[in-house]
Amino acid sequence: MEAKAVSKFLRVSPRKVRLVAKNINGKPVEDALNLLRFTPNKSAAILRKVLYSAVANAEQKPGVDVDSLKVSQVIVNEGPTWKRIQPRAMGRAYRIRKRTSHITVVVKEM
Repeated sequence: MEAKAVSKFLRVSPRKVRLVAKNINGKPVEDALNLLRFTPNKSAAILRKVLYSAVANAEQKPGVDVDSLKVSQVIVNEGPTWKRIQPRAMGRAYRIRKRTSHITVVVKEM
């Protein structure tokens, strides 16, 4: 049995989330949550919330043992980019790209 949770339009760069996401891919849920709890990144806190949501979605399905869940997939896609302008010297303008990401976490029974 498999359950997933999706979080979209998060204000963190996909590259930064992927650095943390590759650490929890394939691990049991309990180990993944402990790893995310002690990782000092903004993206770790966001991933932890999405993982909790995926576990809660799995609890709703009949006959699923929450203790035997493992993280089967963590997919981090790029969302829309907010484009901003920063004024610079001599009338120039620099483009600032504020990136967003879409995170999907899939949990599966071992």
